[in-house]
Amino acid sequence: MKSPGRPVTALSLILASSLVLAACSTDAQDSDDSAAADGSTIEIEDNNGTQTVTSPPASVVALDNRTFETLSDWDIELSAAAVSLMPDTIDYTRDESLVDIGMHREPDLEAIVAAEPDLVINGQRFTDHQDDIASLVPDATILNLEPREGEPFDDELKRQISVLGEIFDKQDEAEQLIEDFDAAVERVNEAYDEDDSVMAVTTSGGDIGYLAPGVGRTLGPAFDIFGLTPALQVEGASDDHQGDDISVEAIADSNPDWILVMDRDAAVAADEAGYEEADKILSESEALASVNAVENEQIVYMPLDTYTNEGIQTYTEFFNAFADALEAQA
Repeated sequence: MKSPGRPVTALSLILASSLVLAACSTDAQDSDDSAAADGSTIEIEDNNGTQTVTSPPASVVALDNRTFETLSDWDIELSAAAVSLMPDTIDYTRDESLVDIGMHREPDLEAIVAAEPDLVINGQRFTDHQDDIASLVPDATILNLEPREGEPFDDELKRQISVLGEIFDKQDEAEQLIEDFDAAVERVNEAYDEDDSVMAVTTSGGDIGYLAPGVGRTLGPAFDIFGLTPALQVEGASDDHQGDDISVEAIADSNPDWILVMDRDAAVAADEAGYEEADKILSESEALASVNAVENEQIVYMPLDTYTNEGIQTYTEFFNAFADALEAQA
């Protein structure tokens, strides 16, 4: 005779097992939800060594103007940023909810604390504030991917994009940016004739400044990337943001076949009284009138927002413009 208690015991075991499985499933789901909320971590290399970064980060502060266009195009939500440093070509400038850290000269670093970031993308003009920022938000990862001195500039631009792609799970987008950049570089290399001499200049305050091969602000690296033949080399040249002060006559005497131009004021002073566009300054210079580059209309201008938007996209656009001009004269 079967014991009347055995079926009840079996049923109890089945129910108990179901409850345990359900509890485990709930715990696992809670764990997954928690992990999704907290984000996993990855290790990347920046200018200061190995950094552990939450990926994707929950709260991001962006201060490096080389990264603004990339972050915007990738729809990365920012908690705070150096909005005052952004050109109006960047969509973040139209986001009224975005906390503005201000310019690098007098930044509101306390606003970074309020943003409670787990990632601060530092660099460029804000590099000097690295230690202050780190002391204010000790639990945040402070990332600096500014092109390093002594390293090939083009490789450094690509390094920055690759690391950002890894952090924000945008590897495919990062790879596309790199491919576009490399394609533009290849076009210039194929079209440029090393017998043609090149001069790089910047315009600011109505004056023309000399941008030295290699070290000159923004355009200097182009000489190294493409092996451009300098029309003029000045001893003791600097990376000053307004270029080095040499006479227009010295530029004219070097008689460059090509002139590459960055209009500094177009990005920071276009709305101010007295602003003169770079093409006007060069075209109205009597001293430059008989220069090969002027006579043959072989002057190539960087995008107007370059001075505050020096990321890989800006260089890709300019290199393609340079290639267009070279190919047209071939």
